[in-house]
Amino acid sequence: MTLFNELQMDDKILRAVNDMGFEEATPIQAEVIPKVKDGRDIIGQAQTGTGKTAAFGIPLIEKVDTEESHPQGLVLAPTRELAIQVAEELNRLARFKGVQALAVYGGQEISRQIKALKRRPQIIVATPGRFMDHMRRRTIRPQHMNMVVLDEADEMLSMGFIEDIETILAEVPEDRQTLLFSATMPKRLQSVTERFMKNPESIKVKSKGLTVANIEQRYIEVPEKQKFETLCLLLDITPPELAIVFGRTKRRVDELSEALTQRGYAAEGIHGDLKQEQRDKVLRKFKKSTIDILVATDVAARGLDVSGVTHVYNFDLPQDPESYVHRIGRTGRAGKEGIAYSFVTPKETSHLKFIESTIKKKITKQDIPTFAEALHVRHQQAVDNLLETVKHENYEELESAAKTLLNGHDPVTLIAAALKMNIKEPDQVSVKLTEEASLRPKKKPGNRQRSGGGRGDHRGTKRFTRSKRDGGARRKR
Repeated sequence: MTLFNELQMDDKILRAVNDMGFEEATPIQAEVIPKVKDGRDIIGQAQTGTGKTAAFGIPLIEKVDTEESHPQGLVLAPTRELAIQVAEELNRLARFKGVQALAVYGGQEISRQIKALKRRPQIIVATPGRFMDHMRRRTIRPQHMNMVVLDEADEMLSMGFIEDIETILAEVPEDRQTLLFSATMPKRLQSVTERFMKNPESIKVKSKGLTVANIEQRYIEVPEKQKFETLCLLLDITPPELAIVFGRTKRRVDELSEALTQRGYAAEGIHGDLKQEQRDKVLRKFKKSTIDILVATDVAARGLDVSGVTHVYNFDLPQDPESYVHRIGRTGRAGKEGIAYSFVTPKETSHLKFIESTIKKKITKQDIPTFAEALHVRHQQAVDNLLETVKHENYEELESAAKTLLNGHDPVTLIAAALKMNIKEPDQVSVKLTEEASLRPKKKPGNRQRSGGGRGDHRGTKRFTRSKRDGGARRKR
């Protein structure tokens, strides 16, 4: 166990860390921070939730010269959501240090970003396409940047940003310090490390399992055609406070969010084709609990940081275990418990075993819920509501009417009728979703390969590198 006060950190950053409620460094932080402070290039392999933002953020903030008026650090991130999240955490860590981080990303007016850049932030957190836009306009000059961080580098590779990254790294001074963080290390990414990094030290955080202990994980083996009814029954039997439903494609997200709305659930969807303004609007509703179900693709949910998510539903299994970990990690946060359900078609059972072998955890099988179970829950909810009214509400003015009713009707019949009025029976509006093909089974964990098609937003559609998520020029890949 390593405490933050043992890492010889700047007092002002340590104060911020303590104010955030952290005393003990995570394994990745304990290993990375001292080595980065020593000037080493780092390749860090770590999963979500390991604290890697603070691992690179603390030494990055320490390295900033507050007397200089130009950007000195750069963090490249695959999505605007992650860029915003990283910038926010850096600003929390740096609030007593006088260091400012600014997120720049596609989808936001560039004039607004240029205005913010004039306030001279020392750290830029950017998506690759928008950073290149600023380089071309000379609104960001990378000549003084002495540290570059590539966050979720494998994700940037799968989204087609690798050429942009190489262009950016070629513009940053050669004597910079370079840090790369990635869940996996594909060959194409290794070539970047060989070309642009100086004797990097690899740090790999090993864990018994890749998932958080306070997330209960279950799966239901269910035919494709029964997935939607199964989801609705689960929502009825155990209503979530806030839930995220993951679909594999944009079409799936659109159809599923519309179908849930037709059934009376407060649901909306986000994916890469939505304009940033639309996505922000949906996310605001979700964070304020105006809607309680968010339907999303993997890419759209990257970097999503919403507290209070109680349930995650993998309506479609993800292509790889890393995506599974990212998905279910949206719940069970800040010490709270969460539950994750995965729908597995009969042809996908071997793919589920592949996920289990990678995360080193057996996922509990659950039977398909029944309509009778859902109806029983609704009946119990009506009983609870009635008892709550008896306990707390003021109903004296209705007592005379109640006595009149009792003179002509059986008491049991009257109570049953009152309960019936309070029951919202499970909706049976007919819904038809376009079927998605089952995932191909994996042969063995050692032969894992990333597939661009498995990243949700691209399956069955043309791929573009920046037009949908990063606001840059459209480019076929």
